[in-house]
Amino acid sequence: MKKATSLSELGFDADGASSGFFRPVADGGSTTPTSHRRRLTKISVIGAGNVGMAIAQTILTRDMADEIALVDALPDKLRGEMLDLQHAAAFLPRVRLVSDTDMSVTRGSDLAIVTAGARQIPGETRLNLLQRNVALFRKIVPPLAEHSPEALLLIVSNPVDVLTYVAWKLSGFPASRVIGSGTNLDSSRFRFLLAEHLQVNAQDVQAYMVGEHGDSSVAIWSSMSVAGMPVLKSLRESHERFDEEALEGIRRAVVDSAYEVISLKGYTSWAIGYSVASLAASLLRDQHRIHPVSVLASGFHGIPHDHQVFLSLPARLGRAGVLGVAEMELTEEEARRLRRSAKTLWDNCHLLDL
Repeated sequence: MKKATSLSELGFDADGASSGFFRPVADGGSTTPTSHRRRLTKISVIGAGNVGMAIAQTILTRDMADEIALVDALPDKLRGEMLDLQHAAAFLPRVRLVSDTDMSVTRGSDLAIVTAGARQIPGETRLNLLQRNVALFRKIVPPLAEHSPEALLLIVSNPVDVLTYVAWKLSGFPASRVIGSGTNLDSSRFRFLLAEHLQVNAQDVQAYMVGEHGDSSVAIWSSMSVAGMPVLKSLRESHERFDEEALEGIRRAVVDSAYEVISLKGYTSWAIGYSVASLAASLLRDQHRIHPVSVLASGFHGIPHDHQVFLSLPARLGRAGVLGVAEMELTEEEARRLRRSAKTLWDNCHLLDL
């Protein structure tokens, strides 16, 4: 039996419940209270698994929304997660928390974050997993777009680049309002490794991973800097082994770091929670910050214009979504690797026939 979670559900009338505690301030001789018309911010998180809840919890503690809606296919788990957050109300900013298995609860969202996705079955091919996720997105994205036609869509589900393309096609939204979390977290892992080696704060390291969020991601060594100073030349002068093989080893360590976390604790959650919350802040607070996120990359760095592929490039984010993409100066080798990454992704997208 469903348990009551509010006094209203316990039979108490909510109408006028505060009248015994508060008296309106007179307004120029009138006793009619002035209505407050500040526009409220609503964020919806679709998928209440470990990743979705880490994102919701981080957004909640950073006071980024007036309302957070949670959606999941498992009603008991969903309600339990919502209650667990609601019970912390006395320690958090005032936020309305709602949940439902029906997508209508997301109505009027400013930002919809999709983390739902099918897990790979042992022995299953990547294409079969992708097709199952496309089937899931067909159930999620169209009603999401219908209930919140002005929302920004932020896709976190993997494979994130291909599923961002799928969300773009299924939503009918302009590409500027459909964004994948991409290599934002990969770049943070990259910056962490470099910062630990150089003994500086990771926030002072400018270094990007671009391309696919996955095996074919590209580390942009040529533009890496600390405090505005190029780093690669200095590293090569001070380390005899800082050759191409060493650079590839570092890139591989970044790519494999997620697998290491999963092998140790079973899943990733906290880092992606902070990563996506940072994207949400840049978008909803119109911060114009640069993030390496999955965007429509046709025409960039030699990627064919007819390949409507989404992959990560440094993008300026604001309230309208993707405000622009940085024209990076890549070495010939970096550009070649990026195009190869784009081809890998486009080959997968092309098979979907969307």
